Amino acid sequence: MIHTFLLIATTVLFGNSSISHDDTVRSEQLFIEQQLMRDYDSLLMSFYVQKSLEDTVCSVGDTLFISETVTDTTNIEVDLNDSTIMRQMSEMQVLFDVSYNHIVKAYIKVYSEKKRELTETVMGLSEYYFPFFESELDAANLPLELKYLAVIESALNPRAVSRAGATGLWQFMYATGRYMGLEINSFVDDRRDVTQSTKAAIKYLKQLYSIYDDWTLALAAYNCGPGNVNKAIRRSGGRTNYWEIYYRLPRETRNYVPGFIAAMYVMEHAEDFNLLPKKINMPILTDTIVLQKQLHLEQVSAVLNIPMNQLRDLNPQYRRDIIPATTTKNYPLRLPYEYAPRFIDNQDSIFKYNDTVYFNPNILVATPVSGSYGAVPPSKNHKALYYTVAYGDNLGYISNWFDVRLSDLRDWNNIYKNRIRAGQRLLIYVPSSKYSYYDEFNKLDFAAKQKRKGITVNADKTAESSNTQSNKSGNYLYYTLKKGDTLWEIAKKYEGVTDRDLLRINGLTDGKSLKPGQQIKIKRLD
Repeated sequence: MIHTFLLIATTVLFGNSSISHDDTVRSEQLFIEQQLMRDYDSLLMSFYVQKSLEDTVCSVGDTLFISETVTDTTNIEVDLNDSTIMRQMSEMQVLFDVSYNHIVKAYIKVYSEKKRELTETVMGLSEYYFPFFESELDAANLPLELKYLAVIESALNPRAVSRAGATGLWQFMYATGRYMGLEINSFVDDRRDVTQSTKAAIKYLKQLYSIYDDWTLALAAYNCGPGNVNKAIRRSGGRTNYWEIYYRLPRETRNYVPGFIAAMYVMEHAEDFNLLPKKINMPILTDTIVLQKQLHLEQVSAVLNIPMNQLRDLNPQYRRDIIPATTTKNYPLRLPYEYAPRFIDNQDSIFKYNDTVYFNPNILVATPVSGSYGAVPPSKNHKALYYTVAYGDNLGYISNWFDVRLSDLRDWNNIYKNRIRAGQRLLIYVPSSKYSYYDEFNKLDFAAKQKRKGITVNADKTAESSNTQSNKSGNYLYYTLKKGDTLWEIAKKYEGVTDRDLLRINGLTDGKSLKPGQQIKIKRLD
């Protein structure tokens, strides 16, 4: 749909105000420049932007120089011919009723002259973000030009935070984000998540447009809330034209729609301003690992040798670098595509790397408290011992090893039924005189523990247990096939597992194509 842009007469905007037109223009332009400087500083927090800008600086000996591909744009001036701009705007096929005036012109001047580097950097980032925005907007049947909203909101920085506390690419305030269903807590902030925040922004924009049936008013309401827009409409005598309620809106919102118009125009006509997108070295191909166990980004960084800032930029929603995943609530970890297989191959090492440093194991222990419901030692001759659960352990084994009743183990550790997990620390009261004997169980493997109780473990089964322990992934064990193995024989080694289960879980039609060295998944039951 083609709209003609109107040059709004200054009398519409200023009436008989004693403030001169020139003074107002200078004031508006200063405010605009201050806003963009703030956004520019925020944008440079991005690892990819910093690295890309650093890559344009070359060195020879001790001398630094700028690559020939980089142009000095400090004093570039662009011919802002009003008639040319108005003609080009009238030819743009957009679904917005927009206007050209001195405020829009001030924004165009800042984007194309004062802050060329910012504009070129945002253009580079847009090559990464815009395809996803356009796909989601198209699916929601909304104007694709709404993608430019994220430009004026955050300069395409997912970690941008405004002075008022609005956060993320689409700058949601806390209350609005929660209202739109985004998760916001001490560890996770979905306002910073590209996927979740974009879907929420589209949902919110649809709601606002349904209220006003006008995109300029919907955009204004997105910035300052529908309450402020409704108030401006009432104070203007019921007028619903954006420019007629302009001075009834909060100051920052007054420049919001003009900024949107200017960003859309300049980026659509970048070649006319000799603007070239900066090359941003963000990984176009990424992969997502779904986690069921808590993990610190530094554990991933240390084992896979990925820069922490790169991980933070790919996973900006994790406020404290901690992914608080559990078996009941999973969270994604986004990695450059080539690192995803490495993560899978090294996940045991990653989760175990300094795990007691990043996650205090004592939080898994039920702290003894006084009173009838607390953990009570059998007698004064008993001493508290902490046993760390190993893979393959269950409460039956542990109660046998430590010569205690199952009911006592559950009471001392507030265990529901028999549910325990590897890495959990259990409180066990043992006779003081035999403390050293029982404490050694923390250092023994499964076969040695069983041997102490007079139970001999089959050597092949022990080796099997050792082999699978180093290849655990979430709810599954990974077994490496040896020559002569059959699914039926493997299933017999794992309680509650059948050869049909192995076929189904591994997507196999039969067991004839199995090869030595191949890994198959086995469902964990503990």
